Amino acid sequence: MKDFGVISLIVLGFLFLESTILSNIMILPAFPDLLLLLTVYISIHRGSIYGQTVGITSGFLLDFLSAAPLGLNAVIRTIIGFASGFFFLTLNTDGIFLPALIGFVATVLKAILLGIMGFFFPNTVFSYNLLSGSFLFELVCNSLLAPMLFYLFSRVPALTKKEISERKL
Repeated sequence: MKDFGVISLIVLGFLFLESTILSNIMILPAFPDLLLLLTVYISIHRGSIYGQTVGITSGFLLDFLSAAPLGLNAVIRTIIGFASGFFFLTLNTDGIFLPALIGFVATVLKAILLGIMGFFFPNTVFSYNLLSGSFLFELVCNSLLAPMLFYLFSRVPALTKKEISERKL
């Protein structure tokens, strides 16, 4: 239960940071998707169920605070949380290169999923142009921030899977 509270506070903190501060900095063509990186990290370290739960929760909260159709971010982040869960406890996210690669792949996957949704709902869904400056800026930001955020996430016990030997009996 304590883990749920900590994860909820981190999601709400990142949601506040993304929706009120980063989105209002006018000199940025796009802003990093901190909640996407959190969803991927939790999926890799806690499993697919946790990643899907964080993905759908953060996605719905983003949908409520943005002009996106209700459920769009929730579906995309749930799929990314599920897909990242395939790498549950198999990737070492302690370095620099692998977290940057994970952030890169997650951002590209988000853009591809938005493109697929945009194909089916062309009038309501904003999809990325994969060669646009705003997408490339977000891609670089997510790739550069992922190692730093993953390091910070690794210091929060609620975000990492407890091994059987570390659990209290």
